Amino acid sequence: MASKLKQLQSKACQASQFVSKHGSAYYKQLMEQNKQYVQEPATVEKCNELSKQLFYTRLASLPSRNESFWKELDYVKNLWKNRKDMHVEQAGIAALFGLECFAWFCAGEIVGRGFTITGYHV
Repeated sequence: MASKLKQLQSKACQASQFVSKHGSAYYKQLMEQNKQYVQEPATVEKCNELSKQLFYTRLASLPSRNESFWKELDYVKNLWKNRKDMHVEQAGIAALFGLECFAWFCAGEIVGRGFTITGYHV
């Protein structure tokens, strides 16, 4: 156990050294590649304006998302109505989708409880 801890400490130290040597170069390269997204000057007013633009743009996309949702729901209803004609592949995809939804629900519950399985903090 102690040797594993030493290995972990060694790896963490190496990673820290790598970041300290190459971190600023990576940051500069990243900012250079994405300079078209940087707003100059970065004032509080401009940040508030961009925040409002994002909020209202997302709000404006709700009708199209709502329409897409109802189309998907109609498709699922149609599949369910004609389930006798369903292929094994379609049933498998539906089962995997249901399993994925359940897994995301479980993960959300665990995160909501503070990353504990039982809900009790030790």
